[in-house]
Amino acid sequence: MKTLTIVFAGLVAVAAASLQATAQTNPNEIKVTAKKYEFNPSTIKVKQGDHVRLVVTALDHDHGFKLGAFNIDQLLKKGDAVTIEFTADKAGTFPFECSHFCGLGHKRMKGELIVE
Repeated sequence: MKTLTIVFAGLVAVAAASLQATAQTNPNEIKVTAKKYEFNPSTIKVKQGDHVRLVVTALDHDHGFKLGAFNIDQLLKKGDAVTIEFTADKAGTFPFECSHFCGLGHKRMKGELIVE
């Protein structure tokens, strides 16, 4: 009976380690839309160390997505889902903005990434 218990405990430990490894390698996918003067969501929260995958779609016309703290500046063509991946390797609150002029309210098109 002791051997069976030890084998079972070992299998549980292997399964837990496998699940943890899968969670660390699968990115945290977040869908974001960009449209006239706004990102939705405008606040994105992740944990430090997360591999983040943003899938950003411009709905009305071309926009940009600039997250300077992580050296990201991506053109968003209208209607095309663009995947942006990075590792949130530093904690803090980091602004992002539209980096492609989109009209008179362009300067108001902002958001923030919070890395906890």
